[in-house]
Amino acid sequence: MSDNTIESGPFFQDESTEASVDASSMELSVLPLRNIVFFPGQIMPLFVGRPSSVRLIEEAHQAQRPVFVLTQRDSTVDVPHTSDLYEVGTVVRVVKIYTMPDGSKSVVVQGLHRARFRGMVREEPWLVAEAETLPEQPASVEDVEVAARAGNVRTQLKKLEGLLPDFNPEQLNLIMNTQDVAHFAFLVAALLNIPVPEKQELLETLDLKELLNRLLVALSKVIQRQELSQKIQADVQESINKAQREFFLREQLRAIKKELGEEKEQLEVDEMRRKIEETQMPDEIRAVIDKELNRLSVMNPAAGEYSVTRNYVDWLLDMPWMVSTEDNLDIAHVRTQLAEDHYGLENVKKRILEYLAVRKLKKDMRGPILCFVGPPGVGKTSLGRSIADALGRKYVRFSLGGVRDEAEIRGHRRTYVGALPGRIIQNIKKAGSNNPVLVLDEIDKVGTDFRGDPTSALLEVLDPEQNVNFSDHYLEVPFDLSRVLFIATANTLDTIQPALRDRMEIIEIPSYILEEKLHIAKRHLLPKQLREHGLEPGQLQMDDEVIKDIIDRYTREAGVRNLERKLADVCRGTARQIAEGSAEAVTVTVDDLGDYITSRKHYPEVAGRISTPGIATGLAWTPVGGEILFIEANKMKGKGRLTITGQVRDVMKESVQAAMSYIAANATAFGVDPDFRETLDIHVHVPAGGVPKDGPSAGVTMLAALTSLLTDRVLRNDLAMTGEITLRGQVLPIGGVKEKVLAAHRAGIAHVLLPKRNEDDLSEIPESVRKEITFHLVEEMKQVIDIAFPKTGQKSKSRKNSIDNASKNS
Repeated sequence: MSDNTIESGPFFQDESTEASVDASSMELSVLPLRNIVFFPGQIMPLFVGRPSSVRLIEEAHQAQRPVFVLTQRDSTVDVPHTSDLYEVGTVVRVVKIYTMPDGSKSVVVQGLHRARFRGMVREEPWLVAEAETLPEQPASVEDVEVAARAGNVRTQLKKLEGLLPDFNPEQLNLIMNTQDVAHFAFLVAALLNIPVPEKQELLETLDLKELLNRLLVALSKVIQRQELSQKIQADVQESINKAQREFFLREQLRAIKKELGEEKEQLEVDEMRRKIEETQMPDEIRAVIDKELNRLSVMNPAAGEYSVTRNYVDWLLDMPWMVSTEDNLDIAHVRTQLAEDHYGLENVKKRILEYLAVRKLKKDMRGPILCFVGPPGVGKTSLGRSIADALGRKYVRFSLGGVRDEAEIRGHRRTYVGALPGRIIQNIKKAGSNNPVLVLDEIDKVGTDFRGDPTSALLEVLDPEQNVNFSDHYLEVPFDLSRVLFIATANTLDTIQPALRDRMEIIEIPSYILEEKLHIAKRHLLPKQLREHGLEPGQLQMDDEVIKDIIDRYTREAGVRNLERKLADVCRGTARQIAEGSAEAVTVTVDDLGDYITSRKHYPEVAGRISTPGIATGLAWTPVGGEILFIEANKMKGKGRLTITGQVRDVMKESVQAAMSYIAANATAFGVDPDFRETLDIHVHVPAGGVPKDGPSAGVTMLAALTSLLTDRVLRNDLAMTGEITLRGQVLPIGGVKEKVLAAHRAGIAHVLLPKRNEDDLSEIPESVRKEITFHLVEEMKQVIDIAFPKTGQKSKSRKNSIDNASKNS
């Protein structure tokens, strides 16, 4: 139903009550209108469908009685009362009635003059009100101001005609030719498409000048709105035309490609465009992909560049630009998870929990860059997977061992045949998230050759200030690596470039002691080997003494890899017996180990090897952990020549020469022939000649071996020593104390001689080891000699917890 519909109940004036009070006041039937404001002089059809409304209009038409039309304040009110109607309305007369095919009536009414509602006469059977005619202000011909404003209204109305293509020119001519200014103003007001309250204000304005002013304001608003609407419409139309043009062109291009047999390639481009809309990515990346797809869509599929561009777009689409996994911020859960996966390693676990605590407080924290340094087999790589599982992150790993090409890190330029992104970007894509745990394994074994230096390329990757915008040569767009948790592993720091080492947080993972290996074997290694060999837990029985014997006699190492292999040997032998049906369950004892493990055993040899003068036990640090180092010296008649063998390098040779000089300077005090350098040739040998050896920490061991040789005295066989010496007789501190002491403990050494300035390093040694070893702390070489040679009647002592501070007794 249109705005011109009369939806209220019809009211008409009864003949007996319709009597004019005076020329300006009368009683009229009230006809409420919805969404319509009627103006004097306006002629408009109204569609009437209700029977009561039809009766009202017909009787008013018959009796030639005017009707008072008032606009409703609220068009939703079905039965309006006095408060629901505006006070000012228009008195109209019914001009003609038409009967429609559906039985409704179309009524043409004409506005006569304005009137004001004075009061309600009655409400039944319809509204009858007393109305007061409002006087119209005559316009004087000499009133220049009125004429000027009316002229402005005509100008604005003419301008509005140009903005409304469907404007009725006949209606406009009728209005423009109206000479009466008030009548002209009412016709313009009726023509305007403005809200009902604004139209009602125009109807209620009695002053002609004010009415013209308001018409100018209303016309200006309508013109501005229409101009803006046309501009918007033009922009929309232009966009639609452009889209339609592109659509038709693409359809033509698709038809051409179909004839050429290239329809499949076009479908691939369309599929990529759909994937762009579905994938979350930065706007700059989206722009790059759009540009490449536009090139791809017009490129010949047979061209070599087509596959290059296609692969490039695939890589950009598959990268997890804005895809992240949510961290598990339950610190207690992560602590439990790490404890279940790995025994010991408290420093590493503490660092991960600290990172998680800060991450919980600071949501946008960058990922740390850790470097686990330790001997092989101590769990550096597996610890990375455990951290990823505990944090709820994806885990990826790649080995840097033997990598010599910088392109392995940064990727190749797309101009090269078979170009690919670097290993960093490849593994990020493989993980499917932008915050995985990425393990850079064996970072200390990166090589360098004519193809570049991968270590230098890693500087950007592992620098928190730079990796926010890491640029791979293949992608050529920045990728944010700051959310990645990088974990590098290494056996030694010596071969890592200092600048790269400075960018990582170093966490040392020491060798395992026997008790730790026992726990690891029982909790992790043995259950794993039972599963891998198809054995149930009850089918193989081994007590702690058997596992300890395997550790002590069959595997002497810093980690647990060989221990796992030996346990696998036992499991294979057990599986064979059960498979052959000779046993349903097997119990392995210490005496049975030889039947399962065939490799050579390790025997305690310290006591046996130190049985003659000239032999001393030293301690050495290697990338695979601490080791026992024997120094052997021999003498023969000659002219003072010194021979050093065993792949001993310069620093260790200098230690031998320093020891010789110190002994010669103090020959009388040590009971050595002062002329030994002129009458004797001395040969110093370090066994295991196939292994290069270097470093200053063997100085005290060289001193002890040479003193033993020249005085024909046998050194203690339960003592191992380490320390650097000077020509002034001082013993300087060394590194790797923990690894060296653990090596002595594995070899059954009961006494260890260390520099006094390394006393603080003893706190890093497990308490169980400190209880079984006596530590002798020295500052001078004379103290070394006093401790190294057993006193008369002295025997080797068992392990005990003590620290002999030799400086206090000297």
